[in-house]
Amino acid sequence: MQHPESGFHLFDITLLSLPLMAALVGWFTNWLAIQMSFYPVQFIGVGSFGWQGVIPRKAEKMAHICIDRTLQQFGDLQSVYQQLEPQRIVEQVISQVTPRLDEYIDEVMYEIQPVLWDNLPLFLKRRVYQWAREQLPARVEELVEDFGDDLDDLVDLKALLSRELRQHPDLMNRIFQQAGAVELRSVINRGAIIGGILGAALIPLWTRYPEPWLLPVGGFAIGFITNWLAINLIFAPLQPRRILFWKIQGLFLRRQPEISDVWARLVAEELITVEKVADAMLNGARGDRTRAIIQKHLRPLLDNSAVMKLTAQVTVGMTGYTELKKVMNQKAVLATRDVFSDPAFNRERAPIVAGVLAEQMRALGPREFQDILRPAFREEEFRLMLVGGAFGALAGLAQFVSLVALNIRIPI
Repeated sequence: MQHPESGFHLFDITLLSLPLMAALVGWFTNWLAIQMSFYPVQFIGVGSFGWQGVIPRKAEKMAHICIDRTLQQFGDLQSVYQQLEPQRIVEQVISQVTPRLDEYIDEVMYEIQPVLWDNLPLFLKRRVYQWAREQLPARVEELVEDFGDDLDDLVDLKALLSRELRQHPDLMNRIFQQAGAVELRSVINRGAIIGGILGAALIPLWTRYPEPWLLPVGGFAIGFITNWLAINLIFAPLQPRRILFWKIQGLFLRRQPEISDVWARLVAEELITVEKVADAMLNGARGDRTRAIIQKHLRPLLDNSAVMKLTAQVTVGMTGYTELKKVMNQKAVLATRDVFSDPAFNRERAPIVAGVLAEQMRALGPREFQDILRPAFREEEFRLMLVGGAFGALAGLAQFVSLVALNIRIPI
């Protein structure tokens, strides 16, 4: 490819630019692969043609695997519940309900018999309020104990995770980005190093075969290989291996303890909060069972006191008495939801859930830990590599076209 007007060679400048361009391609394609793993959060496209970030699309699957692995190690949801200190939950319920107990009773009675309750002497109302306050601790303690015994039947944890991740598909992105921030930056930067090395390896080929197709083909190979290496550097090798002076292991696996702590903390703060578990108990597919337990523990409030039962039946009648218990049950459900929506209580309990999850994630073997994260990428990694290769080919073509267009030459 000697220039017709001088003794200069076009490919000499290419020899210098190959490693630099390849390093840029390696860096960019790895950066692009990481971005495509996270974004877009929602599918963009028409029909089956389009893209959604790998992690948002596979978030439910990864969360389910994570819960299966950790709870399988720990036992069941009931065991986690015991770590939350049920007595502390009892105290929370009593502390939240007691100040509003008179208000709850008023709301129930005004719904059933507003005129009667308005005209009831104040000392009788106070008697009802006092009696309810005396009964509350025992009823709550038994209720919380029953919830703990039946928690695995009352809460479909996978359904809870699926619902939350459908409503907030960016949650798993934030978990990954915070848990693996160091590793993701390392993968992108290593792409430049690997790309530069591969670019240098192209120099002998370009020297021997300075053909127009070589730069695009070489660019495709560099983009494809660097993306393949980027994904595999995260998860492989499973066990530490020593190569010359370096000890290597999959980036996520090497920092399993730190990643487990961050992952568990975010899951406990964002997904498996006391408030969301309580909401799943009340409003999930098994909510009828929860309401039945609440009703079972509310019924004695009236039925176990002959005076209160007789008073209620005389004042509201037998039909009204049945309706009274129904409204009490509905009010208790609403009160339960309010109790566990207390942000301070959720923040206080979150570290306990996080500690349980983190302990079990740290105890997982390398393959089990890898299996929490790898399935999402395994199904999409070839497409990511093809995209990297395509951008590498475009970069190689642009490099060749620009060199020819500029007619850059250096003396030999």
